Amino acid sequence: MILKYRELESASDEELCAYVQSGTREAEEVLAERYMRVVRACARPFFLAGGSSEDLTGEGMIGLLIAIREYRPDRGARFRSYAERCIRSRIYSGLRAAGRDKNLPLNTYVSIDPLSFDAATVPSPEQELLERERFAELMSELSKLLSEFEKKVLGLYLDGLSGAEIAASLHREPKSVENAVGRVRRKLTRYLAEEKQQHPGG
Repeated sequence: MILKYRELESASDEELCAYVQSGTREAEEVLAERYMRVVRACARPFFLAGGSSEDLTGEGMIGLLIAIREYRPDRGARFRSYAERCIRSRIYSGLRAAGRDKNLPLNTYVSIDPLSFDAATVPSPEQELLERERFAELMSELSKLLSEFEKKVLGLYLDGLSGAEIAASLHREPKSVENAVGRVRRKLTRYLAEEKQQHPGG
């Protein structure tokens, strides 16, 4: 069965997965484009703390492709939930590998993350909830250090918007957004370093 790109765009995630698994490559392209923002949103907290944006996003995209090709609707999960878990799992795998280098700034973030990156399993829903709650607490504390503009940029950035999209949304120049992300990252790094000094065993 040959489907036009426009027809594929109107299909559900689950339908697109079925098309991919039956050999329709265009369906995979539609899903990859549809979930690019989700991949960025999953990777960006770790990038802010010192990881490589391109590396983490790349790992997330691999996780997405795995999800697309292995999704089975009879297992009871919606594709979006399954995809997010595969994306996060792949990013965590990348972080475990990166964590072997003790010089990586990312280790500062891992030290306060409730998940164990030495675990070989995908985080459970309970672990994911705990991670999100703790990250929300971290962002709440960080927001006290940010200007109003930096808060707006951070919120849109963590939602997965590109620099150009954020700039358009806030009616600012892309360079202004880029500089704001840099300031947020530096403030987060300082905050984490101070937190680690205050709670060395945390």
